[in-house]
Amino acid sequence: MYRFKTAIFALTACIGIGLCGCGAADTGTISDDLVLRAGFSTSSSDPRVVATELFKEEVEKATEGRIKIEIYTDGELGGDSELISGIVNGDVDITASSAGNFANYDPNVGITAFPFLFDDFDEAWAFVDGPVEAEAEAKLYEGNIKVLAHYDNGFRCVTTTEEYGPVNSVADMQGMVIRTPENQIVMQTMLLLGATPKVLEFNKLKDALKNGEFDAQENPIPVIYNNDLYEVQKNLAITNHSYDVMLFVIRQDIWDRLSEADRQVIMDAALVAQKKDRELVRSQTEEYISKLEEKGMNITYPDLSEFKAATASGIDEFADRYDVKLLNRIR
Repeated sequence: MYRFKTAIFALTACIGIGLCGCGAADTGTISDDLVLRAGFSTSSSDPRVVATELFKEEVEKATEGRIKIEIYTDGELGGDSELISGIVNGDVDITASSAGNFANYDPNVGITAFPFLFDDFDEAWAFVDGPVEAEAEAKLYEGNIKVLAHYDNGFRCVTTTEEYGPVNSVADMQGMVIRTPENQIVMQTMLLLGATPKVLEFNKLKDALKNGEFDAQENPIPVIYNNDLYEVQKNLAITNHSYDVMLFVIRQDIWDRLSEADRQVIMDAALVAQKKDRELVRSQTEEYISKLEEKGMNITYPDLSEFKAATASGIDEFADRYDVKLLNRIR
């Protein structure tokens, strides 16, 4: 099936690149002007977008404008699942999304989302830049996905409505209807905590919260602040239940047709952007809790030992879905 898909991707890419005015032959290296569309589900103030603006500057400067990056935010090109499928089918060229959102194309991707794997950013970054994460992503190319860098989305926390009340313990999670991304590990974590997870695209989340469709949602601190979720959620519990690495990706079929020099330019720019994104996420995680409090949110700090105990079977729950060797290395 993947061979069949890859053939379609290649054909789509040739057509798309031809429309961009590239003079290369269908199976040759891209040699002329190239416009790449980068889509995001979040606002322009989100660290992933800010970092990609820097990526755009670096690439356009190094290629003297021969390769241009167009950035679309706020779900203009679709929500996360649509953006990723856009990469797969050639409608979108670049995006960044939580690793678990790519699991449809390789079930081993998203292993960093297992509950309470890391204590801090440095531990998490050492892992995602290492061999286990690389092994987990090894087959994404079969879905037309090339990983350029590992952006950061921070540690996920729970917010609730004023009517539902604050979260101070696992008992407060029982029966909670909570929005999650389409991430099986995050959903299973919520189930282990006693909540009822329901999937919704991020670009539709704020309206759904405003309309009372959920008791709660969970996201990292920078996402909560930068997308104004404090306007529709009253309480924030610092649970840090899951680390959220984001894959910054480009279409594999485009990557395959770039010259070695252009690949180096894009990879170098991606690593500069990765550094910027991580700096922003770390600083915003530290700074924005007090800002959210100023915006009227009630902040609680539950005892995480009982949260860890409740989710201790998280890795075992997926023993039949993930590569056993990978799971053992994580354990």
